[in-house]
Amino acid sequence: MAEARLTLYYREGCHLCESMLQALRGLQSFAPGHPLSPDGDSPCPPGDPLLSGGDSLLPGFEVQLVDVDRDPELAKRYDEWVPVLCLGEEEICHYRLDEQALRAALHRQ
Repeated sequence: MAEARLTLYYREGCHLCESMLQALRGLQSFAPGHPLSPDGDSPCPPGDPLLSGGDSLLPGFEVQLVDVDRDPELAKRYDEWVPVLCLGEEEICHYRLDEQALRAALHRQ
C-alpha cells in the first residue's frame, strides 16, 4: 500500500506551523518500515506512550508543504486558519495537530 500524502498549508514565520510540522515529523518516525518504528529492532516497544495510539501503528505518510502566501487563492482560503493539514480534499485539522483525527483519516484511506 502506498504512503498517504498529506498536505500542510503553512505560512513562513508561523510558530503554530512549525509546531505542527515538528509533530508530524515525530509521528513519521513511528510509521511501519521506519528505522525507529516498533516493528523490528526498535528502541521503542509496542505500547510505548510516544505512539499515542497504544499498539496501533500509524500508517505511513508523506508531508507536502504548501506556503499559502505564494498563491493568492490559498492565502484567501486559509489566511488565519494556518496551519491546515489535509489528506486530499479532506481537512484533518488546523492550528494544532489532532492526532486522533489524523489517525482516523489515514486508516480510512
